[in-house]
Amino acid sequence: MSFNAVLRTSIPGLTPKRGKVRDIYDFGDKLLLVSSDRISAFDYILPTGVPDKGKVLNQTAEFWFETLGVRNHAITTDVDQMPFPEGTDRATFAGRSLLCEKTKVVPIECVVRGYLAGSGWKEYQKSGTVCGIDLPEGLVESSKLAEPIFTPSTKEETGHDQNISFEECADRVGKDVAERLRELSLDIFKRGSEYAAERGIIVADTKFEFGVASDGEIILVDEVLTPDSSRFWPADLYEPGKGQPSFDKQFVRDWLLASGWDRNSDPPELPDDIVLKTRAKYIEAFERLSGRKLKFQSEI
Repeated sequence: MSFNAVLRTSIPGLTPKRGKVRDIYDFGDKLLLVSSDRISAFDYILPTGVPDKGKVLNQTAEFWFETLGVRNHAITTDVDQMPFPEGTDRATFAGRSLLCEKTKVVPIECVVRGYLAGSGWKEYQKSGTVCGIDLPEGLVESSKLAEPIFTPSTKEETGHDQNISFEECADRVGKDVAERLRELSLDIFKRGSEYAAERGIIVADTKFEFGVASDGEIILVDEVLTPDSSRFWPADLYEPGKGQPSFDKQFVRDWLLASGWDRNSDPPELPDDIVLKTRAKYIEAFERLSGRKLKFQSEI
């Protein structure tokens, strides 16, 4: 089956900075963040895209920016309000683009964990801690924590971000900034996870990014509470003591692990059924969280 996934975008006369998923265009005093349909796993960008994945990420972030009531960098997602040069194919950008305020990005990934999973679970098994924070004995994989914890990490251009202690975070960005990052992160996580819980979704953990605005205030930037930046679990299937089904690219990870790929060479193309299942999971997460229908969906 031929899918019309958007793997790369282009704007006449502009060269984007391309991340794993986003193409970032510099418009002088503003930035344009474009969420492509690229999908990554095990630190590789896969050759197969997932149609509409970028639209899910962009529209999920748009929903939260509108809902959370937290100052953020979003200006508009309406492509007709964006300063594209003549000759730009605006249709490519519809539903997947965010024009935003430029900020000085704080070089810390602000991770909040409400449940014990991923690298946090691995560390807990070894030392009973997560990022140096002591946790009670006897917790199991996917246990709910008594209170969400702030576990910052470094922002790496390549490879894995590295978990760091709060003290090291403060050493890197200053004590006042670190305390503000923790305060904002825990507050946003609490409000977002309570909202998601009402819609049958557990936010197990997530990561936020912040930037310093022109007036010196620290504001929310990048994406927020999306399936790429968070672990979303269906509440009706939650069962501690094991890994949980999730609204993300778990289908992709599981297929790659079973495919025989050595994870040291170029990754294989994804089969159609894995692409379609992953697409459906992303769209379901958005529609359950927001109560909205995904705009500008591709015809599959």
